[in-house]
Amino acid sequence: METVYLVIVVLLFLLAASDLVVGVSNDAVNFLNSAVGSKVASFRVIMFVAAIGILVGAVFSSGMMEVARKGIFNPGEFYFSEIMIIFMAVMVTDVILLDAYNTWGLPTSTTVSIVFELLGAAVGMASIKLLMSDGGMTMSQFINSSKALAIISGILLSVAVAFSVGAIIQYVTRIAFSFNFEKRIKYIGAIWGGIAFSALTYFILIKGAKGASFMSGDIKSWIAENSFMIIIYSLIGWTVILQILYLLFRINILKIIVLAGTFSLAMAFAGNDLVNFIGVPIAGFNSWEIFTAADGASPDGFLMTALGGKVPTPEIFLLIAGAIMVLTLYLSKKARSVLKTSIDLSRQDEGEERFRATWISKMLVRSSLQASNRFKKVLPNSFTGVIERQFEPAPVNKTLKDPPAFDMIRASVNLTVASVLIAFGTSLKLPLSTTYVTFMVAMGTSLADNAWGRESAVYRISGVLTVIGGWFLTALSAFTAAFIMVYIFNYGGLYSMFGMLGVVVYIIYRSHIYHKKSANVKDEDTQEIHNLSEENVADKSIKTITKNLRKVAIAYTDVIKAIESEDKKELKRIKRELESVTAKTKYLKDHINIIIKKLRKDSDDTAYYFVQVLDFMREILHSITFIAEPSYEHVDNNHKPLVIEQINELKQLDALLNKLLSDIVSSIESGDYSSQNEIQELLNKFVDLTELSNKKQIKRIKNALVGTKNSLLFMSIINESKHLALYAVNLYKSQRDFVDYKIKK
Repeated sequence: METVYLVIVVLLFLLAASDLVVGVSNDAVNFLNSAVGSKVASFRVIMFVAAIGILVGAVFSSGMMEVARKGIFNPGEFYFSEIMIIFMAVMVTDVILLDAYNTWGLPTSTTVSIVFELLGAAVGMASIKLLMSDGGMTMSQFINSSKALAIISGILLSVAVAFSVGAIIQYVTRIAFSFNFEKRIKYIGAIWGGIAFSALTYFILIKGAKGASFMSGDIKSWIAENSFMIIIYSLIGWTVILQILYLLFRINILKIIVLAGTFSLAMAFAGNDLVNFIGVPIAGFNSWEIFTAADGASPDGFLMTALGGKVPTPEIFLLIAGAIMVLTLYLSKKARSVLKTSIDLSRQDEGEERFRATWISKMLVRSSLQASNRFKKVLPNSFTGVIERQFEPAPVNKTLKDPPAFDMIRASVNLTVASVLIAFGTSLKLPLSTTYVTFMVAMGTSLADNAWGRESAVYRISGVLTVIGGWFLTALSAFTAAFIMVYIFNYGGLYSMFGMLGVVVYIIYRSHIYHKKSANVKDEDTQEIHNLSEENVADKSIKTITKNLRKVAIAYTDVIKAIESEDKKELKRIKRELESVTAKTKYLKDHINIIIKKLRKDSDDTAYYFVQVLDFMREILHSITFIAEPSYEHVDNNHKPLVIEQINELKQLDALLNKLLSDIVSSIESGDYSSQNEIQELLNKFVDLTELSNKKQIKRIKNALVGTKNSLLFMSIINESKHLALYAVNLYKSQRDFVDYKIKK
């Protein structure tokens, strides 16, 4: 029997390794966001600083996760076999849940996930015990519900306080420095550096080192009792040191603040959040040690009262966990996806917005604008003019291929404010979440920095609300999934555990493949935009046009064949392929400002023709999509098929459309536009044929030969086919004019 539970302990540690990987991938956004977003240094340097912080934090970690042993439930009320099922359910759920958030690119709290998984698993096991008991027991004797309520209040507290404080501090700091801060940094840079470093020093002592196993209780008490004195001496000392270093060596004070802040947050993350990933397996290992030490004990009759005591964590576990976290930080592409979400929501410039506007975000923006306008009317114009000048954007350095998302002033505020809030909350024993604080501070500073302008505000606010909603969803889904897992493992035994382990491996593998494909497509699209220039825009345009027209011609033929054979799978495949092509064209369209800026100042006509070609290409793709989607819906809903006459008419259109598109492609590729008259004649024939088909369809309707669904589909295909052909010829003419312009120029 002991061997079976030893196997479970091994499984827990295997899951812990996976949990470390997916957990670090999500929490990396906490300490990398500001440094990466401001491009304070090369990515390698930033990662090195964060890695050192993680390793130091791992050694400082108190190791044993109190909440895993006795924070959420009372271990003395559960038998050894039940405790092991609870821990197994928690780890399986945590790996699946965090991996899902990483795949979606959304930051969430590992603390909240682990707490509600423990709560859900404990409630699940307690409910089983209550169902099997004869009465006399209540849920309250098994569960410590106050901890869960504290975490929920911590979510609300973190969101409100972090966002508000971040916005206020950033507003004041920006007024002090402005966006052109190079001159002012000479005079007040050391003071700001002293404030920031004092905050970071206090943060490292209070939040980072408080759990260090080598620190005695007396030292920890002294730090707690002399916090104010530490802050004052740090403020004076750091201000003097930084001013001297600036005068002697012209050091970049902001750069040092951001790198030091990255180190301190990484250290605090590893020192405190590390236990979220290894606390449960270690608790399982301790449980196994306690059980095996009790000779002759039965797993179904041995209460785990001893688990409520203080049990130290072996240092080797901390070092191994730290090493896994560092490797993940360097290798995980999902970490960069989560990081990108946070940076995109806080970047200073406009661009592609990942999230769609919602009625809530629209309402918030509208009400904010109205309140701002009323406020401006009250204040003197001279005062508002001075303030607005401080927020005038700095000149853009057009030589940079990939400019920073925001400057180092905001990055330093992000790190300083987050550090102060986390340290202050910890000293007051408030359940603030590291993820929530760092994310919401970044969002608050973005708002104060005018990063959420009228062009992007509704999308950014919608994104923030989506992330916050995801945090509450984390709690609900973690509780529910862990609850279900307990029932599966309790009645399925060891076989169900191995089965779920296989499911975990499969889910992670599939999500990795999905994320890799999505990332590759994104990278290709981004690279395509970055590679565009005045010299190659014509060639790129030709390649894009001909490639897409060939795909459209093939898709049109395949749709007609699939309609005839009522092949639902084929229609679904075509629909997906068209969605992929359309998404790429939309990506180019969404980034048209970037493309135009990359062209020379005297290339207005080049930009005009490129935009026109892109518009016609999008309309062509819309037309073929409006043919494929209704066709799929018609077949999927098992409506009556098209009659033979209709299929034959569509085949005639297909042959003529393929001939038209083929001639257009050949003419564009060769650069010989002498066949434009023939192409125009083909278009006229195609339009005539669509009109003839429409007339025949009207006769069929009058003679009651076809039904309503049949008519809607057929006439939709005919009309969209006509639009497709017209847009194709218009695109051809625009490309011809573009080439003529280039030759004349």
